[in-house]
Amino acid sequence: MALSRLALVVVAAMFANAAEAQRSPMPEDIAWKLLELGRVIDPPKTAELYAPLQEKEPYQGVKVERDIKYGPANRNLLDIFVPETAASARPVLIFAHGGAFVGGNKRRTPTSPFYDNVMLWAAKNGFIGVNVTYRLAPLAPWPAGAEDLATAVKWVTDTIGERGGNSTRIYLMGHSAGAVHVATYVSHPEFHKMKGGGLAGAIMLSGIYDLTATPLAETQRAYFGTDPARYAERSSLSGLATTDIPLMMAAAELDPEGFVLQFDLAKDASCKRASGCARAILLPQHSHMSEVYSINTADTRLTDQLLDFVKTGK
Repeated sequence: MALSRLALVVVAAMFANAAEAQRSPMPEDIAWKLLELGRVIDPPKTAELYAPLQEKEPYQGVKVERDIKYGPANRNLLDIFVPETAASARPVLIFAHGGAFVGGNKRRTPTSPFYDNVMLWAAKNGFIGVNVTYRLAPLAPWPAGAEDLATAVKWVTDTIGERGGNSTRIYLMGHSAGAVHVATYVSHPEFHKMKGGGLAGAIMLSGIYDLTATPLAETQRAYFGTDPARYAERSSLSGLATTDIPLMMAAAELDPEGFVLQFDLAKDASCKRASGCARAILLPQHSHMSEVYSINTADTRLTDQLLDFVKTGK
């Protein structure tokens, strides 16, 4: 739902304080338009705000390989972004898109800057970027997404050295449904194709982690099934409390409330680990889509945290 005028005034005052405290790099007009949209998931309108800030092809200084097969399914495809400057042993960032489990792709349209923007940011910051797509519900229900990520991680581990990547420094990042698949992969070792999952870290943006916490939407039931008796075992919350893989998670201040609740649940669960709490960030001013559409712009609040996570390992 869009926010009422009174709610806008109240939230705007809160955002103004937050922006002043953090010297917000979000353009003021975009901040207001996101407020007007409210706590909704609206890819087209959010894309209109951020597309003008993003690069257009051909991209300078980056070699792009598209639609490489990493597994047997038709949607087991990935794009690779490699900096043209010669280097070896680069860390690798694998990104899994969202789409409510029944849609989405590694590139929203053939000419869209999203999610190339995530890959361009990765290449500019010393990574090799790997953008994956995966099977969708209802034809491919749980645990297809996690299985496909396991296949992608194995493929990257086996081949990325040919492109200058370091197979011991692979970071797996997902947004929305992609974050759920990352969390499932991390928290269910039975899906791993190599010891320890083959990851140096996992990053989850606005996912759901406890299927029993709130009623599931129709698209979520299409993936996780309609039997509530299976939801606890198909959740990732308990596994996030025991995994040794370094974790980073984020949610957006304007996420629908259910995502913020899930963020809090996952953050609390991670604090039960012997290694300590996950790095957890609630992004001020951002919405569900803007948190990823803003990557590779002047707003580096999320990516600064990501770089520090990679640098420190926590």
